[in-house]
Amino acid sequence: MILAVIEGVLLSFTLLMICVISIKNGPEGGVHYYEKDVQDRVVEMGLLTEKEIKRNKSLLAIPFFVMMIIVCPVMVFFLNGASGFTEGFIHLLIAYMICNLFDRIFIDWYWVGHTKAWIISGTEDLMPYIPKKVMIRKWVISMIMYPLFAALLSFIFTKFIV
Repeated sequence: MILAVIEGVLLSFTLLMICVISIKNGPEGGVHYYEKDVQDRVVEMGLLTEKEIKRNKSLLAIPFFVMMIIVCPVMVFFLNGASGFTEGFIHLLIAYMICNLFDRIFIDWYWVGHTKAWIISGTEDLMPYIPKKVMIRKWVISMIMYPLFAALLSFIFTKFIV
């Protein structure tokens, strides 16, 4: 199971690097992670266009999904030697849940919610950027979707690839 923890740390690091790249030239570069009202304000202020926001969202989602869908399962089944659905599912689930905890606690709650790194001038009246209702929705969705995702990938890898 130590390997599953390492995979979770690698996923978390990938997510962190994607966020760092998003805001390297200012927090508005990561506005695609914000709620629609903040995105609309950024467009109104002329900081980015809707097209740029959509492009950034698409470009920055690719490396994380590649890590989740391809790299992590390949590590689980080929490098770590997980055999069978259950073992693969548990490894993937541990990795995904570690990344989920990192995302919800470090990125959402601490970094976005308690530092100035993500504050976009002119949108302070729209804070908190991750309202309580949205945070709860993110927790619930990830607690349901990550196990389903781990099960689906484990099924695909054990039935068709390994």
